Amino acid sequence: MVQKKPAVPKTILFPVFIPAFTLILILLIGTMYDPVAVGQVLADVLDYLTVHFGWFYMLAVAFFLLFMVAIALSKWGSIKLGPDHAEPEYSFLSWFAMLFAAGYGIALLFFGVAEPVLHYASPPEGPALTIDSAKQAMQISFFHWGFHIWAIYGLVGLTLAYFTYRHGLPLSIRSALYPLIGNRIYGPIGHAVDVFAILGTLFGIATTLGLSVTQINVGLNYLWPSIPVSYTVQITTIVSVTALTAVSVGAGLDRGVKNLSLLNIFIAVGLMVFVFVTGPTIFILNTFMENTGSYLSNIVQRTFNLQAYTGSDWIGNWTLFIFGWTIAWAPFVGLFIARISRGRTIRQFIVGVMVVPVAFTFVWFSVFGDTALHMIIIDGYTGLIDHVQQDHAIALFKFFEQLPFTSVVSFISVLLIALFFVTSSDSGSLVIDSLASGGAAQTPVWQRVFWASISGLVAIALLLANGLSALQAGSVISALPFAIIMIISAIGMWRALIIEEHHDASQLHHTAPPTTNRLGRNEWKKRLANLVDFPSKQDVSRFIKTTVMSSMENVQTELQERGWEASVHFDTQNCRAHFEVMQEEKLEFVYEIRLRGYELPDIELPENIPTDEEGVRKFYRAEVFLRRGGQAYDIYGYEQQDIIADILDQFEKYMHFLHVSPGILPWDMEAHDDDLQNDEEDLEYDEGTTDDSDVTGADVGDAQDAATTKQNEKGTQDAHPQTKDDKTS
Repeated sequence: MVQKKPAVPKTILFPVFIPAFTLILILLIGTMYDPVAVGQVLADVLDYLTVHFGWFYMLAVAFFLLFMVAIALSKWGSIKLGPDHAEPEYSFLSWFAMLFAAGYGIALLFFGVAEPVLHYASPPEGPALTIDSAKQAMQISFFHWGFHIWAIYGLVGLTLAYFTYRHGLPLSIRSALYPLIGNRIYGPIGHAVDVFAILGTLFGIATTLGLSVTQINVGLNYLWPSIPVSYTVQITTIVSVTALTAVSVGAGLDRGVKNLSLLNIFIAVGLMVFVFVTGPTIFILNTFMENTGSYLSNIVQRTFNLQAYTGSDWIGNWTLFIFGWTIAWAPFVGLFIARISRGRTIRQFIVGVMVVPVAFTFVWFSVFGDTALHMIIIDGYTGLIDHVQQDHAIALFKFFEQLPFTSVVSFISVLLIALFFVTSSDSGSLVIDSLASGGAAQTPVWQRVFWASISGLVAIALLLANGLSALQAGSVISALPFAIIMIISAIGMWRALIIEEHHDASQLHHTAPPTTNRLGRNEWKKRLANLVDFPSKQDVSRFIKTTVMSSMENVQTELQERGWEASVHFDTQNCRAHFEVMQEEKLEFVYEIRLRGYELPDIELPENIPTDEEGVRKFYRAEVFLRRGGQAYDIYGYEQQDIIADILDQFEKYMHFLHVSPGILPWDMEAHDDDLQNDEEDLEYDEGTTDDSDVTGADVGDAQDAATTKQNEKGTQDAHPQTKDDKTS
């Protein structure tokens, strides 16, 4: 009999896809019909928002920064983005490389030289072309690319990672509203939030692609003057690079984006080191220290400065544009950061996202920006100012004229910009596709290619509608609704953390340790044996399957006699005894005992300790797991009454939590639990099965791929609830 191939699951969430695509289509058609009119409309809306809502943008960004700092410094910082026992999925270097490439690599290349030179030549306050204007130029550059933009990225990434990996909600912006509206996130409100997120992300990507393609065009013209600077070349470049993006998209996150990101950061750091060594090295070091101090000293004043008394449009052209672009870009960067941050604590996440990239940014601007100012002020290369004012994109290449190996370094820069183009389009299409699919983590390749193509078309449309001005307007306009969504998300995150705090406090309600006062007169010898004999896999498996399961069944029977619904399962694949008491959206108590294996400590041990399949000598524990993850204590060797007492202790603490907490959270983390092999469904416990050969165990760190598969399936199910017709078919 020929077995049918399984159908590819439908992942498009039409209540999100159709409105988003319709609005994008209107923009594209309008731009093709009359690009000048579209450009004028965008400019008028931008002027209105700058005048009437400039205060809101600045206040919102200040709130995001204060919120992130407060969370990092609070006791909530120790909460894991995933189960309590989870470990980071990526190494720190890989994690930072992907942050850098997806977040703002193109911005550093475009503005690293141009912005300090432009502020030096035309400062918002005081006379131009002075030492004070040079200091002010670097302070402003640090302010625009410092803590504030990474607080924006970090807030979106934190809320997404927290609600997805700790509560099993879709990897989608809507999930941050769960503590406020519950399951209504799956209805019209959630759909609207994701539509705004898609539009904001598209405008953010389009702005980034527009800036990068402009700089690529100028760089190609600089290297080969026969290539003109024109829309034709820029559109051709967008189409060509988008085609290359399809290859990276097909490779997925781990191979495509990760490998390109590592290559990007390697080239970028090499470029920065080259400028540092061949440029005014001591001057760079001195100015780095001074600029950092000035930035930290003036951060509050600059945060709330709107130039209200001067009426200048400088704020709209610079600060509001950069912050608006960042907010529009935040769904993409935040969701991307969330996807790569499972297993880190909230504090690790915030410090990693805010401190490390900001430090790198300050070094970058000091190396490129201060070297450019040194060329102008000390070396007399004032022509750089004219070049930058005429075309911002030429700044980097005119800057390299004063350094050795100009042509080689310029070519490498063009290549680096193109690589950043690919990673931005690649990871951006992954994010938009996830949003349009209700948070599904795994979608068909053609969908990601589709969104990469749409991003390129929007970038082309905005270029035709008035170039950089239209890109600026699109970013700031799309940022307004999403800034409101971010504020609501922060409130939702705060409420969730309050509930977490109540849960932690409930764990102290009954402070007796699991084994305190439960060991009989001679039971201490059994406990000592468990500590020094290092139990085998077979022994602990048998203990879980017999003693633990019997204890759970006793509690289950007693609860059922009292009218409470309780269930007991045994997961053969993972050697996991599972006890739960559930009432949907009211009570979700889970108590598990899992088999976990560890390598033996490096001490003198008996030779008769068995090895595993790989020849590694291991010992095993029967560890307690609750809804939020592993509790890091072992009950192997407990008698039934001790196990029952431990179950009741934990149940008592949970009931106290329900009594004092303002709400409950899902804490559904099984799909993100690397301990579990999820190739098969959990099996009901069968009292008649006692053969130890049926029992297998999951060592720590096994089956990450299987867990990811289940996560992907769950994301698809969340995005597309099964209907009666689906079940029938």
